[in-house]
Amino acid sequence: MKSILKTTALTILFFFCITAKSQQAVQYMEKISKEFSKISEETWDYTRAVAHGKKAKQIENRRRDMLNANRTGLNKIKNMQPFNGDASYRDSTVRYLELSYAVLNNDYSKIVDMEEISEQSYDAMEAYMTAQEKANEKLEAAFDVAAKGQRDFAKKNNINLLENESATNEKLEKASDVFKFYNKIYLIFFKPYKQEMYLIEAQSKGDINAMKQNQEALAKLAKEAKESLKTVEPYKGNTTLKSTATDVLDFYVYESGKISSLIDFYLKKEKFDKLKTAMDKKGQKASNEEINEFNAAVNDFNKAGADYNNVNNDLNKKRADFLGSWNNAVSKFLDRNVSKKK
Repeated sequence: MKSILKTTALTILFFFCITAKSQQAVQYMEKISKEFSKISEETWDYTRAVAHGKKAKQIENRRRDMLNANRTGLNKIKNMQPFNGDASYRDSTVRYLELSYAVLNNDYSKIVDMEEISEQSYDAMEAYMTAQEKANEKLEAAFDVAAKGQRDFAKKNNINLLENESATNEKLEKASDVFKFYNKIYLIFFKPYKQEMYLIEAQSKGDINAMKQNQEALAKLAKEAKESLKTVEPYKGNTTLKSTATDVLDFYVYESGKISSLIDFYLKKEKFDKLKTAMDKKGQKASNEEINEFNAAVNDFNKAGADYNNVNNDLNKKRADFLGSWNNAVSKFLDRNVSKKK
């Protein structure tokens, strides 16, 4: 699972300054913008690392770098004097950076911990993604206030303001869209994926009732996930991620149809074990009818064992192939759409 911290720097291009006062106002705004640029560079380093295979826990030092850049910028801007007695622009920016720091330091610290357990269940994964969304919503709301403060300041000081994102911010915005799309696909995919893990666990224990329950649940969830995927628009016309996810879901439907053969093996084994225990107790006292029944159970068990191995080997190979294709598709999708360059 991938995640991204959504931050947007107040990066601007100024032009058509009429008075000396306006020129001073431009310089004031540029000073603030410079601090935002440093923060966005650190954010991009973090985003690139996450996009290209690094877990949040493994790159905790980069989150710390973001925190340090944020705190440094915050302190510098907070210590700036109001412009001609007007502190509204400075203060709205400070409020954004304070909230941004709090989200990075508190919310994202919890999110890093949540990532560690996110794979344990669908609910844990959903909670992990929801926490990211809510953290980003906080940042976006604060950013809107800061952006309005910037626009109001420009208007007050007769500055024609053209908002023009830096290359770094453009990459961050694109990465945010990429991760939103990926996370939507992944959450749909994850529910049946996790359900199959429960099925495999039941199989490893030879738990027939659990296998039956998880077999039915897997078929149901995989079919529902396929329908959900149909509602997701491809990212810029690229259907690769959707199609490879669909392939895995098709495999889950196929797999659920094959589980009966595996269950049959455990039923035959259960019968064989029961008869063998009885035969071991009776020894030579066993009747011909009991011997014939036991021999038939041996034959059924051996045949079921051969069928089990064939089906299980087929499922293991297909699972490895489809999940391998999915993982490769994810890597290629992120490599193509989230630059590795600074």
